[in-house]
Amino acid sequence: MKNNLTLDARKIAILGLLVALQIIFTRFASITLPFIRIGFDFFPIAVTGILFGWVLAGIASFGADLIGIFLFPSGAAFFPGFSVTAFLKGAIYGAFLYKQPKSMTRIITAVVVESVVTLVLNSIWLYMMMGPVMFASLPARLVNFAVMIPVKIITLTVMLNNQEVNRLIGKIEK
Repeated sequence: MKNNLTLDARKIAILGLLVALQIIFTRFASITLPFIRIGFDFFPIAVTGILFGWVLAGIASFGADLIGIFLFPSGAAFFPGFSVTAFLKGAIYGAFLYKQPKSMTRIITAVVVESVVTLVLNSIWLYMMMGPVMFASLPARLVNFAVMIPVKIITLTVMLNNQEVNRLIGKIEK
């Protein structure tokens, strides 16, 4: 699991754009209900993992979470556990997709692992914050989990099998 930790100005700018996209997709282009969020914030996280590897994708996702919560608070209290989850989301996509063939198996594995880790850890964080009351939200969160896995898989598969997207990724990786 090598990582490309050498950054030039171009790669820093691309990383910044992906962080900005993640913040926009999370804070402004998603449907947020009391305990679930439906959106495409996973896409810039996955692209960051593909381009920069697990370390930088984790750091970028962690940073995007912190910047988003402090610049655009959603009314919920800050809890550092959710930032840990954000780091792991980026790290998981980077671990499975960085400098690897973008096969259906890899995409499915990355999405399922990321989704399960997110569901489990966010359930723990919500339990720590709210206690047993959190279990009332579990059915809605499980439905969100079941619906978003195919959405993530289809979106990533379509985008990563697009020749133009692959050409852009190849240019950025150089």
